[in-house]
Amino acid sequence: MLIDQAKIFVKGGNGGNGMVSFHREKYVTNGGPDGGDGGKGGDVVFYASEDLSTLQNFRFKRRFIADDGDKGLYRRMYGRGAENMRVAVPIGTLITDVESGRVIADLTEEGQEVIVAKGGSGGKGNMHFANSVRQAPNFARAGIPGEEFDLNVELKLLADVGLIGFPNVGKSTLLSVISAARPKIADYHFTTIEPNLGVVSVDDISFVVADIPGIIEGAHEGAGLGHDFLRHIERTRLLIHVVDVSGSEGRNPIDDIDRLNMELSLFNPLLESRPQIIAANKIDLAAEEDVAVFMTEMQRREYEVFPISAAIADGTKELMNAVAAKLVTLPKTILLKEAKEETMYRFEAEELFKVEVADDIFNVVGVWIKNIVDSTNFDDIDSLQYFQRIIRKKGVIDALKKAGVHEGDLVRMYELEFEYIE
Repeated sequence: MLIDQAKIFVKGGNGGNGMVSFHREKYVTNGGPDGGDGGKGGDVVFYASEDLSTLQNFRFKRRFIADDGDKGLYRRMYGRGAENMRVAVPIGTLITDVESGRVIADLTEEGQEVIVAKGGSGGKGNMHFANSVRQAPNFARAGIPGEEFDLNVELKLLADVGLIGFPNVGKSTLLSVISAARPKIADYHFTTIEPNLGVVSVDDISFVVADIPGIIEGAHEGAGLGHDFLRHIERTRLLIHVVDVSGSEGRNPIDDIDRLNMELSLFNPLLESRPQIIAANKIDLAAEEDVAVFMTEMQRREYEVFPISAAIADGTKELMNAVAAKLVTLPKTILLKEAKEETMYRFEAEELFKVEVADDIFNVVGVWIKNIVDSTNFDDIDSLQYFQRIIRKKGVIDALKKAGVHEGDLVRMYELEFEYIE
């Protein structure tokens, strides 16, 4: 079974906490603070691998959490940084953020990689907080939490050419004739339930053709196999629209062209301008006048049309020659230009804190304020004074006043609760 879409959770490792330590050595008095910094948390890295062809690895594992960095050590030694978690995905994988819909990466080449969740930096040890007044700081900074996201991981097959058409028009038969692919073929609808790929060689030109199944009227809304496979058309540079000109299914071939093109444009308007070649299949079963009417109408619409009978490989060579010549002139389809690194991560852009009032309690929340609370030794006067200065400097007190705090009101910062005093 082709697994081509999954929703997953990723989290970078937390940074290690800084160390509170004082230099101790025989005959050395007042050695001073020497607590080292915590190590960086591991990143979650996705990379494209040609060894994979589906997202099968995501079928049962949906959570990817990198290791945390180690805490800092004495004698100014840094904690060990965690190894990155590396996750292989097939070439052609598109990664988007569930919450914002932002495209994070489009992995289209072997070895291409992207950090999808950045590990947190380590907290500073107490050696950084010594000064001429505070010579023995008894506090250090907690490590920064790693980024965490819910992601959509979606595979869009890397094929140069897409075979499209209603069920039972002969797409699979055509693929089996023009390439070494051996798709299952039968005389009933939805024989193909997974995209089949075949490599076609014309002289010194090779290209990949995908048989895209499951497209019927209403496919853009999920009818039939709908969204499951429409996404695979988006990467193709050229579409071969296979149509049954014999009308053996009781449909009008010209109407088939119109209805299927409408489905493509409703799914993604960009597909409306994707180059198409018409393969008028089953001419051996069609009346000559019906073929002539169809050819005339398609040529009036300025389509290239090739009458073929895929079952007996009649006309398929001419069709592939035209496809090869067309592909030489067409650029690769790029779904996403290279992402700028500064747009990849969310932590730096977040608010330092926000004030929420509920049940007459003023809650100060946010990653930054939690880190400050976790870093403070409230039993140490220097640490407490540092905490008071930093929340005033960063605007926490002003924000509380703006929210309407009065003397005696209860303020909560995670595990810390106190009455507000002017």
